[in-house]
Amino acid sequence: MATAIGIVQQVDWDVPEQTGLWSDAWVRFRRNPLAVAGLAVIVAMIVLAIGARLPTNPGGLWHVLHLTGDPVQQEVTNTYALPSLQHPLGTDVLGRDQLSRILYGASISLTIGIVVQFLILIIGGVIGMVAGYFGGWIDNLLMRFTDIMYAFPDLLLVLVFVAAFGPSFWSIFIALGLVYWVGLARLVRGQVLSIKEKEYVEAAIMSGTSPFKLIVKHLVPNSLGPVIVTLTFGIPAAIFTEAALSFLGIGIRPPEPSWGVMIEDGYAGIFADPRQVIFPGIAVALTMLSFTFVGDGLRDALDPRMRR
Repeated sequence: MATAIGIVQQVDWDVPEQTGLWSDAWVRFRRNPLAVAGLAVIVAMIVLAIGARLPTNPGGLWHVLHLTGDPVQQEVTNTYALPSLQHPLGTDVLGRDQLSRILYGASISLTIGIVVQFLILIIGGVIGMVAGYFGGWIDNLLMRFTDIMYAFPDLLLVLVFVAAFGPSFWSIFIALGLVYWVGLARLVRGQVLSIKEKEYVEAAIMSGTSPFKLIVKHLVPNSLGPVIVTLTFGIPAAIFTEAALSFLGIGIRPPEPSWGVMIEDGYAGIFADPRQVIFPGIAVALTMLSFTFVGDGLRDALDPRMRR
């Protein structure tokens, strides 16, 4: 008589450790070498730009590296000087140190590029959130206004605003914020409309959750990923616009050493000394490229379809 022998196998009931959205995004971001390299360049630029503005004692590190030299000090007897220990990138047509001017210009361009995104976030985020949540005539009114703003060329509106209020740091800052919010408003509205259809949001609405609490607790956190990516891509656009306005003579004005101002100053003597345009041009291109790499990395890292 055959005897049935039961074989008991040990079953592993361990559940794989779950990681949060931001922890998982950071892990995937670090696996993107271009994004990490772009972030390293951005951090280095920010540190150098801040260091260029800090007061130093003679003989200190920043002083030795000439990172806090006077960007407007002229040496008319030392114009178009070749790179040396005293002037690592040479001097311009007025004998001003190129490296100091580029680093000072970095503080202006980075400040405009980054800080203006907060103004865009406030304007575009609020309009998109209100339009998407309340819908109806409020949505139609806000979106028609958004469509009207979108119909005008961005650069033209910025030019009109800056020309009306005068070229300055604050006029450029406000102009960029009042013009570039349109894309973010549309994005936020689309995110809100999608999230509102989720079961947990519908349950919160049915339970009588106030609109403010619903927006803060559910809509805002679940919309952050695409918003962060969009704002990151907006930084190089703002930097380029500021440089273009300064080059056209209606942005940051001399002797303030903006990158656009440096390109404008060097353009007249580009055949005599191309370095006057090449060095600030490289700074603009490198910064824009770094933020673009970071934006690409964030887009992939925050994509929920790529989560483990």
